[in-house]
Amino acid sequence: MKNLKTLGLVMVLALALGLGAGCAKKAEVQTSATEDPAAVALNTAVQTITDGIVYFDYDKHDVKSEYTGMLQQKAELMKAYPDIRVRIAGNCDERGTQEYNLALGERRARAVYDYLVMLGVNPSQLEMVSYGKERPAVSGDTPEAWALNRRDNFDVIAR
Repeated sequence: MKNLKTLGLVMVLALALGLGAGCAKKAEVQTSATEDPAAVALNTAVQTITDGIVYFDYDKHDVKSEYTGMLQQKAELMKAYPDIRVRIAGNCDERGTQEYNLALGERRARAVYDYLVMLGVNPSQLEMVSYGKERPAVSGDTPEAWALNRRDNFDVIAR
């Protein structure tokens, strides 16, 4: 009889704990379900704009055709969200003088800037900066490292 009471008490406690855990999960689901869809869409747009890097050939600043689709997607999002402002950062590999690389980084940033404006992005949504060789993505004195450092990347600076 005593074992039966103990077993019943254990079952009641297990049931109560199980129901309590179920309630906590429901609260989590309700929180994510009530998240503002506009905020989620804006966050997704910002992430898409900052993702994706434009890489350049050695001593070049022309936008290669392989990046046109990615830039088109960024342009469409910027047109859909006119409060978003983006900084295009031009970068170079470690070769060359500081002055030369700052100028080349600026030409790279300008090339992407001009391309986005051609696609209909409002110029007031864009700014450019050249870091030259000062902000390498990877370190190393190899052709692979140099290729990864010749790039434009994108930072959302206002939304």
